[in-house]
Amino acid sequence: MLRIRGSIGDWPVDLTLEMDDGDWARLGAQLQVVKPEASVAPAKPINQDDAQWQIAKDLLRKAGQLSGPDLLEQLEGLTGSAASGKRLLVRLRHCADVKVSSGGDTPLYSWIEPNL
Repeated sequence: MLRIRGSIGDWPVDLTLEMDDGDWARLGAQLQVVKPEASVAPAKPINQDDAQWQIAKDLLRKAGQLSGPDLLEQLEGLTGSAASGKRLLVRLRHCADVKVSSGGDTPLYSWIEPNL
């Protein structure tokens, strides 16, 4: 399930999409920007958890840097639940491609490009 919350102008938006493993795989494939020579992972995620993990990494990679609260909000929207969003946030905190630094009151999550 994918939940999208936000607003369009003054109108609140709260949209829930039902997605099966194939839908997640197609979405993940659309979001992947991988250099072919650096790719060692399978191009198609195996299950929904793998797809969400890949999308979470892609989200941070494309943003470059996000504050903890902003990243958590986007991950909750991705997963449709606060608990799943927090699990992905913790997983990103421990990912070798992510640097977490102090940004005043909130942590800053930054994507680190691997040295090739």
